Amino acid sequence: QVQLVESGGGLVQAGGSLRLSCAFSGFTLDDYTVGWFRQAPGQEREGVSCISRVNGMTYYSDSAKGRFTMSSDAAKNTVYLQMNSLKPEDTAVYYCATGKFRMEGDVAHMYDFTSWGQGTQVTVSS
Repeated sequence: QVQLVESGGGLVQAGGSLRLSCAFSGFTLDDYTVGWFRQAPGQEREGVSCISRVNGMTYYSDSAKGRFTMSSDAAKNTVYLQMNSLKPEDTAVYYCATGKFRMEGDVAHMYDFTSWGQGTQVTVSS
């Protein structure tokens, strides 16, 4: 049974940092691509970053590149999202999920999310 549990969200001022964690079970990083998507009220889901199950590399959306870093600890069955230089427009609920992605140039687009956790709220004040 696939399970994902996010933690680490909170309220931070613009320019600040947060580190999100996602503890997962029921699969390994060789089985699924795992990533983060976010959703703000009234807006579509937006994929932020992912770790490919094929090569273990990380890929980022245009909005995340240069500011966010995704990492993993396979021994702990946990992935992380380090978010720096946060902006008010980063405010959203962040979800850890299994899914797919495609590349357009050097920008990743995630889709077909199949499992995700309960989410963690990130609020960036101006």
